[in-house]
Amino acid sequence: MSTLTKPNHIGRKISRIRELRDMKQEALAQALGTNQQAISAIENSETISDEKLIDVAKALGVSVEALKNFSDEAAINYFNNFYDNSIGGGNGTFNNHCTFNPLDKLMESIEENKKLYERLLQAEKDKIEYLEKILKDK
Repeated sequence: MSTLTKPNHIGRKISRIRELRDMKQEALAQALGTNQQAISAIENSETISDEKLIDVAKALGVSVEALKNFSDEAAINYFNNFYDNSIGGGNGTFNNHCTFNPLDKLMESIEENKKLYERLLQAEKDKIEYLEKILKDK
Protein backbone atom coordinates (compact mmCIF):
# COMPACT_ATOMS: atom_id res chain seq x y z
CA MET A 1 0.00 0.00 0.00
CA SER A 2 1.49 3.37 -0.95
CA THR A 3 2.05 6.16 1.55
CA LEU A 4 -0.42 8.35 -0.35
CA THR A 5 -3.35 6.09 0.45
CA LYS A 6 -2.60 5.75 4.17
CA PRO A 7 -4.34 8.64 5.91
CA ASN A 8 -2.32 8.33 9.15
CA HIS A 9 1.15 7.96 7.63
CA ILE A 10 2.91 10.47 9.89
CA GLY A 11 6.10 10.45 7.85
CA ARG A 12 4.26 11.55 4.73
CA LYS A 13 2.57 14.34 6.69
CA ILE A 14 5.96 15.52 7.95
CA SER A 15 7.27 15.43 4.39
CA ARG A 16 4.33 17.46 3.02
CA ILE A 17 4.54 20.11 5.73
CA ARG A 18 8.31 20.35 5.20
CA GLU A 19 7.74 20.78 1.45
CA LEU A 20 5.01 23.39 2.00
CA ARG A 21 7.40 25.32 4.22
CA ASP A 22 9.97 25.15 1.40
CA MET A 23 12.42 23.33 3.64
CA LYS A 24 14.88 20.72 2.44
CA GLN A 25 15.56 17.50 4.33
CA GLU A 26 19.06 18.79 5.08
CA ALA A 27 17.65 21.92 6.77
CA LEU A 28 15.27 19.86 8.89
CA ALA A 29 18.12 17.50 9.76
CA GLN A 30 20.26 20.42 10.87
CA ALA A 31 17.42 21.80 13.02
CA LEU A 32 17.05 18.38 14.66
CA GLY A 33 20.80 17.81 15.01
CA THR A 34 20.81 14.75 12.77
CA ASN A 35 21.54 13.88 9.14
CA GLN A 36 19.50 13.83 5.94
CA GLN A 37 19.30 10.03 5.91
CA ALA A 38 17.60 10.07 9.33
CA ILE A 39 15.02 12.56 8.03
CA SER A 40 14.40 10.36 5.01
CA ALA A 41 13.84 7.40 7.36
CA ILE A 42 11.41 9.46 9.48
CA GLU A 43 9.47 10.54 6.38
CA ASN A 44 9.20 6.92 5.26
CA SER A 45 8.00 5.77 8.68
CA GLU A 46 4.32 5.21 9.27
CA THR A 47 4.72 6.03 12.98
CA ILE A 48 7.36 7.78 15.08
CA SER A 49 7.84 8.25 18.81
CA ASP A 50 6.09 11.09 20.61
CA GLU A 51 9.43 12.66 21.64
CA LYS A 52 10.63 12.70 18.04
CA LEU A 53 7.24 14.02 16.89
CA ILE A 54 7.52 16.93 19.35
CA ASP A 55 11.03 17.75 18.09
CA VAL A 56 9.98 17.57 14.44
CA ALA A 57 6.91 19.74 15.07
CA LYS A 58 9.05 22.36 16.80
CA ALA A 59 11.59 22.32 13.95
CA LEU A 60 8.81 22.74 11.37
CA GLY A 61 7.16 25.51 13.38
CA VAL A 62 3.84 23.72 13.78
CA SER A 63 2.03 22.03 16.64
CA VAL A 64 2.03 18.28 17.20
CA GLU A 65 -1.73 18.32 16.56
CA ALA A 66 -1.16 20.04 13.21
CA LEU A 67 1.25 17.28 12.26
CA LYS A 68 -1.11 14.51 13.34
CA ASN A 69 -4.18 16.04 11.69
CA PHE A 70 -2.59 17.39 8.51
CA SER A 71 -4.20 16.58 5.18
CA ASP A 72 -3.67 18.05 1.72
CA GLU A 73 -7.41 18.55 1.32
CA ALA A 74 -7.65 20.58 4.54
CA ALA A 75 -4.72 22.75 3.48
CA ILE A 76 -6.25 23.35 0.05
CA ASN A 77 -9.63 24.17 1.60
CA TYR A 78 -7.98 26.56 4.04
CA PHE A 79 -6.24 28.48 1.29
CA ASN A 80 -9.29 28.44 -0.98
CA ASN A 81 -11.46 29.82 1.81
CA PHE A 82 -8.84 32.40 2.68
CA TYR A 83 -8.69 33.51 -0.96
CA ASP A 84 -12.46 33.48 -1.40
CA ASN A 85 -13.03 35.55 1.71
CA SER A 86 -10.24 38.02 1.09
CA ILE A 87 -11.47 39.38 -2.24
CA GLY A 88 -14.71 40.80 -3.46
CA GLY A 89 -16.38 40.80 -0.06
CA GLY A 90 -16.36 37.01 0.17
CA ASN A 91 -18.46 36.34 -2.90
CA GLY A 92 -15.52 35.08 -4.96
CA THR A 93 -15.50 37.98 -7.41
CA PHE A 94 -12.73 40.52 -7.85
CA ASN A 95 -13.69 44.04 -8.72
CA ASN A 96 -10.77 46.09 -9.95
CA HIS A 97 -11.67 49.77 -9.95
CA CYS A 98 -8.77 51.82 -11.26
CA THR A 99 -8.77 55.43 -10.13
CA PHE A 100 -6.57 56.36 -13.10
CA ASN A 101 -6.24 55.59 -16.76
CA PRO A 102 -3.21 53.32 -17.30
CA LEU A 103 -2.61 54.79 -20.76
CA ASP A 104 -2.46 58.28 -19.28
CA LYS A 105 0.14 57.07 -16.78
CA LEU A 106 2.15 55.50 -19.61
CA MET A 107 2.09 58.72 -21.62
CA GLU A 108 3.13 60.72 -18.53
CA SER A 109 6.12 58.47 -18.02
CA ILE A 110 7.08 58.79 -21.70
CA GLU A 111 6.94 62.58 -21.41
CA GLU A 112 9.04 62.49 -18.24
CA ASN A 113 11.61 60.32 -20.04
CA LYS A 114 11.73 62.80 -22.93
CA LYS A 115 12.33 65.70 -20.55
CA LEU A 116 15.02 63.74 -18.74
CA TYR A 117 16.71 62.88 -22.04
CA GLU A 118 16.61 66.53 -23.15
CA ARG A 119 18.19 67.65 -19.86
CA LEU A 120 20.88 65.01 -20.20
CA LEU A 121 21.54 66.04 -23.80
CA GLN A 122 21.79 69.71 -22.80
CA ALA A 123 24.23 68.83 -20.01
CA GLU A 124 26.42 66.99 -22.52
CA LYS A 125 26.29 69.96 -24.92
CA ASP A 126 27.29 72.29 -22.08
CA LYS A 127 30.15 69.98 -21.20
CA ILE A 128 31.39 69.92 -24.82
CA GLU A 129 31.12 73.71 -25.04
CA TYR A 130 33.10 74.10 -21.82
CA LEU A 131 35.83 71.71 -23.01
CA GLU A 132 36.08 73.52 -26.38
CA LYS A 133 36.45 76.81 -24.53
CA ILE A 134 39.28 75.36 -22.42
CA LEU A 135 41.05 74.08 -25.55
CA LYS A 136 40.79 77.48 -27.29
CA ASP A 137 42.24 79.23 -24.24
CA LYS A 138 45.41 77.11 -24.42
